[in-house]
Amino acid sequence: MLAQNSKKSAEEISNNGESYILTDVSYINDAIFMGRRDSIAAPYIFPSIGYYDKSGFFVDASASYLVGSEENRVDLVLANLGYLTQGEKLGGGISGTAYFFNEDSYNVQSEIIADISGFLSYNFKVLEISLMASTYFNDGSSADIFTGLMLDRIFYSNDQNFLIDPTISIYGGSQYFYQEYYLTSRLGNRKGQGQGQGTGGTNTAATMVEIEEASEFNILNVELSLPVQYHHKQFIFSFAPTLALPQSSATITTEDSVITEDLESVFYFSAGISYWFNTKKREQ
Repeated sequence: MLAQNSKKSAEEISNNGESYILTDVSYINDAIFMGRRDSIAAPYIFPSIGYYDKSGFFVDASASYLVGSEENRVDLVLANLGYLTQGEKLGGGISGTAYFFNEDSYNVQSEIIADISGFLSYNFKVLEISLMASTYFNDGSSADIFTGLMLDRIFYSNDQNFLIDPTISIYGGSQYFYQEYYLTSRLGNRKGQGQGQGTGGTNTAATMVEIEEASEFNILNVELSLPVQYHHKQFIFSFAPTLALPQSSATITTEDSVITEDLESVFYFSAGISYWFNTKKREQ
């Protein structure tokens, strides 16, 4: 969300009439996906760069460097290609993303290899409503289908340089990604060395893991967030505190036991500095 807000802000500042390049360096204190996370925090510093053409097409890439753990490393590289359009009230877009995780990653998304995502938004002035849909492809498992609903309202300062965007989001979908994550990164199956114990306090690797709800479509996460931004010339300073309220606990079956997951709400945040500059103007 932090990156999407910066893209939207850069487009608005550039008056929607010019192609631009957006660079960004951000920090997130933990990797959260659909309200799920690993038992070990995964904080990242992730620089990114993207080119946004006046036609609506864009391409960007980022690298996520894992910090604050025993194994500091580049944990994930992303490459993203897509198209965005924005009218006076109606906007939308579609994108495809390739994920290149480090083979030792314990990120909850670490078995995802690609996704195709789209969104459609309508601004009612008092409230903007966005609908999202995605297909996430997993390594060695079926693809996941996710949908989302986001309600937000942006408030600007008098000089338009400061904004605050209270947001409520609801996400639903299947959990094949979570099943693959448990098989490779939890229940004693840590990819890395000495990363600790899995759920249940055992180091015995599980050779069979099934999540009963993996194929079901359920509400997975409700998020309350309060992104804020400050614009100064070509810079965008961003901060986004978020409270995730995960839903639909998983029932995890191994060859030895059946575990009902105990989901807990989690607070996390991201912060970043973006710099954008125009490349060419729209032809008159």
